Amino acid sequence: MAVVGPHPAVADVRRAVREALADLPRAALVLAACSGGADSTALAAALAFTAPRLGLRAGLLTVDHRLQEGSGERAREVAAQGARLGLEPADVLTVTVGAEGGPEAAARDARYAALAAAADRHGAVAVLLGHTRDDQAETVLLGLARGSGPRSLSGMAARAGRYRRPFLDLPRATTVAACQALGLDPWDDPHNDDPRYTRVRVRRRVLPVLEAELGPGVAEALARTARLAREDADALDGWAESAYQNCALSDIGESVTLAVAELERLPDAVRRRVLRRAAIAAGAPSGALSATHVLAVDRLVTRWRGQKPADLPGGLSAARRYGTLILAKSPHA
Repeated sequence: MAVVGPHPAVADVRRAVREALADLPRAALVLAACSGGADSTALAAALAFTAPRLGLRAGLLTVDHRLQEGSGERAREVAAQGARLGLEPADVLTVTVGAEGGPEAAARDARYAALAAAADRHGAVAVLLGHTRDDQAETVLLGLARGSGPRSLSGMAARAGRYRRPFLDLPRATTVAACQALGLDPWDDPHNDDPRYTRVRVRRRVLPVLEAELGPGVAEALARTARLAREDADALDGWAESAYQNCALSDIGESVTLAVAELERLPDAVRRRVLRRAAIAAGAPSGALSATHVLAVDRLVTRWRGQKPADLPGGLSAARRYGTLILAKSPHA
């Protein structure tokens, strides 16, 4: 009698998780971040199946943002389902969401802070996130709309520190099918259909229009673009880091001094990365440092006409003096 293997979608999610964990040492703890939706539920189930076969321990974290009525009860249900799958620990993390940066950004910041603290508390070596190829496509479109350059277009990394995203090459339909095949009943968050959120509008309106007008495969093409852009951005960032070491005459304390002659030799893309790196090293908040700020500093190098210093976030300024570029606290801050 022929042996029937798992449903193709189940096999796909298990394979993706197995590949994401293959380099971890035996007995290490891996945690799945699970909201209760199809993507993260399929992730948790795949982790529960795969981890013991790799000699790993596996647990689950779910975050209660307290933004909807009944969110605490749902979070407890997600944790209970994780426990039934054999995931231990299976913790509910309750957070308070602020207002800085808008509701989506504030919720994300609160969630990642809670996940990081829980991972530290349990000694986990990795936290798995359930982002799919569709999420990656949405991220690329949002980055394109912001005009933030290749780093923004590179989307989400498959690995970033302790975080790993096994499903970035899988469509959302695969996680839905895996849950159905495993008899799991994921929760559909109403926020995922709320047009007040930019990402929801991209998911429900923009991507379907692109698929209808340009043909199927848009999400896959956008995700592929993200991979290529990330490779390029990583290479340029590496070059820029080496160039920064050559250009920096001093970066001690709250000021950075760069040699203009060295900066002038660099290609635009590398030089501007060096200038951004220098501004952050001098104390500029990375989230507030825009391309406009970096271009203003760049003009002190490439279009020097004796102009006044360029103002930067964090009370900094960049000034050119005697062949050097100095980024430091503004005397008027």
